[in-house]
Amino acid sequence: MLQSGAETYRVEDTMTRMAASLGCPGAHSYVTPTVIMFATSRTEPAKLFRIAERTTDLQKVSEVNDISRRLSQQLITAEEARVRLGTVDDAAHAYPVWQQIVAAALTGACFTVMFKGSLWDALPALLVSGLGYAAVIYLHRLVQIRFFAEFSASFLIGMLTFFSVKYGIGQEMDKIIIGSVMPLVPGLLITNAVRDLMAGHLVSGLSKGADAFLTAFAIGTGIGLVLSLL
Repeated sequence: MLQSGAETYRVEDTMTRMAASLGCPGAHSYVTPTVIMFATSRTEPAKLFRIAERTTDLQKVSEVNDISRRLSQQLITAEEARVRLGTVDDAAHAYPVWQQIVAAALTGACFTVMFKGSLWDALPALLVSGLGYAAVIYLHRLVQIRFFAEFSASFLIGMLTFFSVKYGIGQEMDKIIIGSVMPLVPGLLITNAVRDLMAGHLVSGLSKGADAFLTAFAIGTGIGLVLSLL
């Protein structure tokens, strides 16, 4: 769940409920965006699990929630729950890369129109946002540094937008840029940060908020560099 974009308080609650249904009502869990610590009782040693990669797969979160409910209601056994959790963990629900790029392109064009851009601005935004998102995917695979990938992609978006307006393909540069960077904005991360803070998980909320801030800063820096150079 944590690897798939769930909130930390949801992960803790799910672990505690499953442990209680298996005869461990005194279980304790502590979850941060990068570490899970869990103990079945105060006397048993705690186990630590490192979370190295995080992505967004809300279908896995939903399926684990369903397994947790069924286990708590005694509708399935512990062994059945273990097998189902293994199946969920091994499943790959991500859409093909080309579908992600097409969706990002359509998103950028629609946001451009929503921010009062014209249809002539939506056409270059369609291309620019698609190329920008493709750059993020490629650079993430090339260099495992999120800041670098998002900064470079936003810089590319700014450059492509500038030249599209310069050569008469688009009309309003600001509308195209705003729409094109929307697929890069960490919306889920910001939402989870706020929800964790509201739930009292200050460490997780602040760390996710800092992560979201760095992503937004990378996007703003890339666009700002283009505007300052051109």
